[in-house]
Amino acid sequence: MPDWRPRAHFTPARHWMNDPNGLVHHEGTWHLFFQHNPEGPDWGNMSWGHATSTDLVHWTEHPVALTHDLESGEQVFSGSVVVDHDDTSGLRREGDPYPPFVAVWTSAREGHQAQSLACSRDAGATWERCAGLVLDRASADFRDPKVSWWEPGDGSTGFWLMVAVEAVERLVVFYRSSDLWHWELLSELGPLSEPAGIWECPDLVRLPVEGEPGAEGHVLVLSGNDTTVAGCGTWYAVGAFDGVRFTPDARGFRRLDHGPDDYAAVTWNDAPDGRRVLVGWMANWAYARDLPTTPWRGAMTLPRDLSLRRRAGGELALVQRPVAQARSAPGLQWHEVELDVRDRPSAVVELAGGDRGDVARVGYDRGTGLLSLARGPVAGDARPFHPAYPCVSSVAVPVGDGVVRLEVAVDSCSVEVFAADGEAVLTALVFPDGPMALRAIPR
Repeated sequence: MPDWRPRAHFTPARHWMNDPNGLVHHEGTWHLFFQHNPEGPDWGNMSWGHATSTDLVHWTEHPVALTHDLESGEQVFSGSVVVDHDDTSGLRREGDPYPPFVAVWTSAREGHQAQSLACSRDAGATWERCAGLVLDRASADFRDPKVSWWEPGDGSTGFWLMVAVEAVERLVVFYRSSDLWHWELLSELGPLSEPAGIWECPDLVRLPVEGEPGAEGHVLVLSGNDTTVAGCGTWYAVGAFDGVRFTPDARGFRRLDHGPDDYAAVTWNDAPDGRRVLVGWMANWAYARDLPTTPWRGAMTLPRDLSLRRRAGGELALVQRPVAQARSAPGLQWHEVELDVRDRPSAVVELAGGDRGDVARVGYDRGTGLLSLARGPVAGDARPFHPAYPCVSSVAVPVGDGVVRLEVAVDSCSVEVFAADGEAVLTALVFPDGPMALRAIPR
């Protein structure tokens, strides 16, 4: 079997991984917790794995942070971590060298999901459950709390803000707290026509507008899954959050990544210099359980810095740029590609690997205005490992001067295409039978 383990994308040493959880930065260290089955390559026994990095490229995996409870049937679903610098939770003990790290996570049992707390007094190295449930809606599908400190910006007192979902009802729910233990409902958003399917992994962030000093916008990130390849992905809406409710702009939710393999994307809390850095699970629920990798199953996307850009019509669009450190990561190929359609209807480049030839194609069609990413079967087998795996994804990209300029990041089993200076992104898993190379296809 080819060596498909990524060189510059995080993946666990062994077993299953899905959603990123508990993303937090503290004293130069980026913490990545993640949904993990510590006992096998399939989804189940959900616990929190843990890895750290000083540069968002090289990762050290640590022992499992929060483990499922086999006796009670409790699984540790997705959630978030905050560093409680002011000890609003009262969890700091005399002599503790660090402020408490507090995890707010979904305690999941058969037919019931609610939010619990766990804490770490050694900067995330070890964890203990702090209490039973701290927020319970008597729901079977209330999950994925993203908690962060919210400064209203009008001089009023800040508060802990929780954004979570009623997944099947397709509601985003907003809560506030002063101490992480007691929560007050602020508002609800939804259901809306898009994203379709169940809603998961929300995040609310405040982002700067490029080229407009002091200008900001609020962005709600949300994952949706309708069980199809095209219907499983991460979305975003630009809007306004007034401290109580989020109001999307007229465009509503837009796809954050137009490829098939970017789900559950959320941002790090407390990133330095005001940055908002996002990472997603590089997979798709349509075939994630069948991915042909061993002894690991599941990888993360490249981390990406976020900002907003004002388009000519006045609307704001999300911009994603891979973190600078990724550009010099050993084993990661970077290609600057120009698709020239000034005197032709289309242009295509091929990602080829080993003896089988192309594993993916990136092309632009001048007539439709679409940038596309197409991929075929897995190396060495005319049949795909799953019938949903071969697919074509596309996104509208303006042609401008007739040349579409791309940055393409290629790792051992992935391709990430950044177009329109970060406004359009397509991420896809690929499984070649040898080292990959990018080449133009004559037209």
